[in-house]
Amino acid sequence: MARVALVTGGTRGIGAAISKALKAGGYKVAATYGGNDAAAQKFKDETGIPVYKWDVASFDACAAGIKQVEADVGPIDVLVNNAGITRDTAFHKMTLQQWNEVINTNLGSLFNMTRQVIEGMRARKFGRIINISSINGQKGQFGQVNYSAAKAGDIGFTKALALENAKGGITVNVIAPGYINTEMVQAVPKDVLEKNVIPQIPVNRLGEPEEIARAVLFLAADDAGFITGSTLTVNGGQYHA
Repeated sequence: MARVALVTGGTRGIGAAISKALKAGGYKVAATYGGNDAAAQKFKDETGIPVYKWDVASFDACAAGIKQVEADVGPIDVLVNNAGITRDTAFHKMTLQQWNEVINTNLGSLFNMTRQVIEGMRARKFGRIINISSINGQKGQFGQVNYSAAKAGDIGFTKALALENAKGGITVNVIAPGYINTEMVQAVPKDVLEKNVIPQIPVNRLGEPEEIARAVLFLAADDAGFITGSTLTVNGGQYHA
């Protein structure tokens, strides 16, 4: 029987590429999204992957949403915590709202989502939890104290949860992408990308969402059971923790 995979933020950018790759790999896939109804409907029409709308920063919304996904698709074997937002500004200008929104969505969501599925995974003695962090959670980034803190927290969450569940057939790993060719990065002015960002990447280009998706597919596989608590950096050689 096909494994069931749930991808948060799974209808755009890196998340959409992950959802598509998992479906192509034989998984039954469901994708969540937070706000962009038009993009989600377009994704659903193009891929046939069911989409679900809820705020991953809300524990109650995650509980209700996952209950619905499991009723529709089946118990979740693979959880990809990909949803994330930015609220960039220098720390001395940062508001409490900008801090809380990023921490709650980019880090709190890992608790909110994973807590709903971990007991089922433990009972079935199989699970794959894959958290999408960032190069900026490893090295820090100007104007992203909130984002860097959350993404670094994702790595700590992964390492500890991996230890707790290693004997139960559940692996927990994190992928730290570098600069990937998504809407978020395309919003950076072209001259800044060409003069300041790409020259820092040894392979001399942005990554593609599909390159992150291939890493997820690798870690999600049944035969990746000896890899847990690991951070897989996919950043073109830009940074090594």
